Amino acid sequence: MFFSIYTLGCKVNQIESEAIAAAFRDAGFTALPWGAPLDGTNAPILVINTCTVTSKAEQKARRLIRNALRLPCAALIVSGCYAELDVHNIAELATEEPDLAPLFVLGGGGKDTLLDLPGFLAAKVKDAPLTTLVSQWLNRTLVSDTSKPPPPTLVSGTNDAAFRFNMADFSFHSRASLKIQDGCDHRCSYCRVCLARGKSVSIEPQKALTSLRLLEEKGYAEATLTGINIGQYRSCGFDLGALIAYLLAETQAIRLRLSSLEPDSLSEGFIKALASPRIRPHFHLSVQSGSPIILQRMARPYQVQAIKHGIALLRSVKTDPFLACDIITGFPGETDMAFEETWSLCRRVGFAWIHAFPYSPRPGTMAYSFTGHVSERTAGARVERLLTLAREGRRAYTSRWLGKTVEAIVETHEDPRMASAVSENYLKLRIPRNTETPLKPGTLIHCRLSGQPESESKDNTNFDALAQAL
Repeated sequence: MFFSIYTLGCKVNQIESEAIAAAFRDAGFTALPWGAPLDGTNAPILVINTCTVTSKAEQKARRLIRNALRLPCAALIVSGCYAELDVHNIAELATEEPDLAPLFVLGGGGKDTLLDLPGFLAAKVKDAPLTTLVSQWLNRTLVSDTSKPPPPTLVSGTNDAAFRFNMADFSFHSRASLKIQDGCDHRCSYCRVCLARGKSVSIEPQKALTSLRLLEEKGYAEATLTGINIGQYRSCGFDLGALIAYLLAETQAIRLRLSSLEPDSLSEGFIKALASPRIRPHFHLSVQSGSPIILQRMARPYQVQAIKHGIALLRSVKTDPFLACDIITGFPGETDMAFEETWSLCRRVGFAWIHAFPYSPRPGTMAYSFTGHVSERTAGARVERLLTLAREGRRAYTSRWLGKTVEAIVETHEDPRMASAVSENYLKLRIPRNTETPLKPGTLIHCRLSGQPESESKDNTNFDALAQAL
């Protein structure tokens, strides 16, 4: 029995896909790389975990689905945020041509049922074809290929189903992640994710600690605390700062990295929890704009001063941390002056990286009906200006760390001469291999940054610096 999985979108989706893959492997399935040649002898269960953040993400999902429907697979299961919001449109893709692969659309609210599916298939595989068994399982769990699943039941702000994806073994990543939160209570005017994921829910502190201790026992040197909006973590009287302090106090050495943070969550009380040397000096902020007018139109719960104040607090608690941000360009009503306010804020702050992307109208959001549209050409040109600034900022940040010693996690060692690693402050490193210092994936090492590459690719997908293992 075989399976293959393709993931679109955020770190939360990646964690959930890791857990689904682990469930298939534990049930005796063999993983196939996505796109591997298929025939009747290895017809797999295909899973596509979708995203709805942008229209391009949805377009890519539809393209993947159309291609997968023509493959000799036992079943194609489409899940995730896009599947949660557009189940009927996705199901209609299967009617475009006859004799397509069997398609099952599983909304994000029922994604955790995929963790139980492999065990059911393995137990029943002698009784019926896999396609029939998949249909039986998904229908009996109140999910079909044509109807939207009911919303998850929330109890005291928690939803155990959302946190079933936490695990102790990762197939696709050398650094572990721990999902502590899901959903979002904000209703930003451009965002569709809150519609797909629902209100904020948080894992109980003791359950988070149990998962983190297991990761530490398994030998993981670092774990990323992740969620849709981790600043909204609330459970059993704990906020995010209290949870971090609790996890650090009750574990021995595992390092913690934080996923994306909202500027309004950067209070002085929260910042104190970041002082520990076990908290990685790398922070990604969902800034989105530096224009007061645009922030207001976006219905963001903060203004520019909160962004500046939060960044100052982060720099007060960590020495020259890697600061990155998200920026949306071309939001309805973004004039040249409004964009210049954003560009100037990014330049003054000196971000080490800027993830810039053009605004994408999302059905069902308030901004979908806004006037004052910005042309795609203008929005794209603004993205390019920000990416130029981002590349300059990353080179400048890396230069400041040359000659310094950092901790790093080894990621791969496929090259017999060089290993790749990610430093504590999120720099991509290339490290010469030697016999004295084994560079196995997941290993925590100390290294000294020795130089920058002579050239960098436009999208910065290569490495930031050369380093020597100590």
